[in-house]
Amino acid sequence: MIVKGLVVGPLQVNCYLVGCEETKEGIVIDPGGDAPVILSQIHALGLDIAYIVNTHGHIDHVAANRSIKEATGAPIAIHRLDAPWLTNPQGGLALVLGVTPGPPADSLLEEGDEVRLGNISLKVLHTPGHTSGGISLLGEGAIFTGDALFDMGIGRTDLPGGDFKTLIESIKTKLFTLPEETVVYPGHGPATTIGREKSINPFVP
Repeated sequence: MIVKGLVVGPLQVNCYLVGCEETKEGIVIDPGGDAPVILSQIHALGLDIAYIVNTHGHIDHVAANRSIKEATGAPIAIHRLDAPWLTNPQGGLALVLGVTPGPPADSLLEEGDEVRLGNISLKVLHTPGHTSGGISLLGEGAIFTGDALFDMGIGRTDLPGGDFKTLIESIKTKLFTLPEETVVYPGHGPATTIGREKSINPFVP
């Protein structure tokens, strides 16, 4: 599996280009800004983008949706509970960054759905708490957690849709039950592993 991480936008979001090595079909996870940089890397990797997947609807993770969609023709996929935020400047926090909201979702994701890219399938895990519709994508020994779980951190829960108890429950029941060697690609900061976070993450009792 091809995984290329890019730090984009004013809030330094991790955007991931994930691709199938055999078919070169890929997805863009959380294009939070700097569309020319993302598109340049897509071209460099030779990827044919099948989906734009948003782990949640906050503007720092979706700000480049429109540009990437227009350039690649790929549909936008997000959990149904966060889908309204893509076009809502207040709920999606677009007003905070002064960014115009993007296009609506083309595909609504649910727990257990699969996102296909070539010979790879990423399973959708509903991991609410940072937002009500937050998701993680699991496959090939890795999980893309958005703003649910970070290296020695968790997503903030004081924004619209956030709930601390819900987030901790998501982490314990959906993420910490995965094999300890599973690589965690978070929405901000460096990669980590499930085993490391189970051992030292100070926010998860």
